[in-house]
Amino acid sequence: MLRKKGVFIVLEGIDGSGKTVQFRHLLARLKKQKIDVRTLDFPRYGKPSSYFVEQYLKGNYGSWEEVGAYRASLFYALDRFAASSKIKQWLKQGKIVLSNRYVGSNLGHQGVKIKDKIGRERFFKWVNELEYKILSLPKPDINIFLHVPAEIAYSLVDNKGKREYLGCKKRDIHEQDISHIKQAEKVFCEVVKLFPKEFTTVECVKKGKLLSIEEVEEKIW
Repeated sequence: MLRKKGVFIVLEGIDGSGKTVQFRHLLARLKKQKIDVRTLDFPRYGKPSSYFVEQYLKGNYGSWEEVGAYRASLFYALDRFAASSKIKQWLKQGKIVLSNRYVGSNLGHQGVKIKDKIGRERFFKWVNELEYKILSLPKPDINIFLHVPAEIAYSLVDNKGKREYLGCKKRDIHEQDISHIKQAEKVFCEVVKLFPKEFTTVECVKKGKLLSIEEVEEKIW
């Protein structure tokens, strides 16, 4: 008897877009339906594979402009590579795999550092080649992009509270910079338009007002 293949679902969005909250709600809903689900949260802070990501986000390698898109992308990609065999195993076993951030975050956040559109598209292709071909990461069945305008998202970042990997600060080097969050929103929207078969957008704001957690949850479901 053939085993049914699993499904790989990823939530993406800029900082402050509510990914983690919706991740928890979607997980709870899947479990309520008695669905066998496994979870991942990238970067995997505290794991050996996230060392370079943590150092980068603390600013120990310089500003995000100094590190650049290509170098920083390697830090995140290798953390995902360390988890890839586990993801493949779960999918082979027919599990639902739910991830908070994945390859799309490299496209959206690191693409900000490349100012011209042609250069960004070249970078997007490089990331996909690196992660899906060279590192052979499993591709998500669906990437759900939670779209929240940058100004609203920036005001919500402090709701995260202090984080241990930042030395108990509230904001990493990306979150401290409103211009980065604005550009990340723009670039994420470019990614969604460039890869429409891979990304589905969920609008989290209506007429300038942030939708409730429950309203966004229903749109995702």
